[in-house]
Amino acid sequence: DGVILEAESHIFYYEVGGLSAIGGLVPITIKGNMGVLDPKDVEATIRPKDIHFPETTVVAIENTHNRAGGTITTPEQIRAISELTKAHGLTLYMDGARIFNAAVALKTDVKNLTKYVDNMMFCLSKGLSCPIGSIVVGDRKFVERARKIRKMLGGGMRQAGVIAAPGIIALEKMVARLEEDHRNARLLAEGLAKIHGICIDMRLVQTNIVKFDVSGLGISSDTFVSMLSERGVLSLPFSKKDIRMVTHRGIEKEHIEKALAMVEDVALKVRSKGKKVD
Repeated sequence: DGVILEAESHIFYYEVGGLSAIGGLVPITIKGNMGVLDPKDVEATIRPKDIHFPETTVVAIENTHNRAGGTITTPEQIRAISELTKAHGLTLYMDGARIFNAAVALKTDVKNLTKYVDNMMFCLSKGLSCPIGSIVVGDRKFVERARKIRKMLGGGMRQAGVIAAPGIIALEKMVARLEEDHRNARLLAEGLAKIHGICIDMRLVQTNIVKFDVSGLGISSDTFVSMLSERGVLSLPFSKKDIRMVTHRGIEKEHIEKALAMVEDVALKVRSKGKKVD
């Protein structure tokens, strides 16, 4: 079967080809707008039933979208895709690893982001701060099948209570505080935008992920990340020119200010030396 998904979605980009190797799915990718699929593009990509083609059976969306910079697919956008998938008899799946970030940013109940999809997952770790754990959500038949496949793959855990306990705390007490992460991400992004040689698209700063471009400094992201690490600031190269930073519990305003000072120090050092590194 074929699955339609955004070209830089996590399950396509980072999961070692698992959707093909384990799920038997053929990825059919579409470039989204800031990580969001256009229903018109989705409809144009659905392959007709033909002996030569894998049958398109699933559309997968990611909310928030990691590689786009933590961008949100709104309830209205999800509903439009859902109407299309239902019209064509397809399943709509959502990678909702950071779905609570989307809900908090939009100031809406998370149910408004999930009610249009057939099944999904979300993380108890990441912004919700649990040490481990994710939840698969769907109807009873879907969940029972997922549990059996999980067991088949060696993912069963009898002592699951130690995961469930912090998961309950996360859902009851940690959702509202995500707003603090979003404020800190905005503060970080605004500070980065003022540093000469760094480019950032503020439209993408919607939740707790900040993606910025250091190519204007004539340096690779790997080298810039390494120089920041030497100063105690951890970040991730996202491409040859882009870097990702993420705000989370434990990161306060003073940490953002310190990180910005370290970024500016590295940028100044690079500019003063005219350093160009591939």
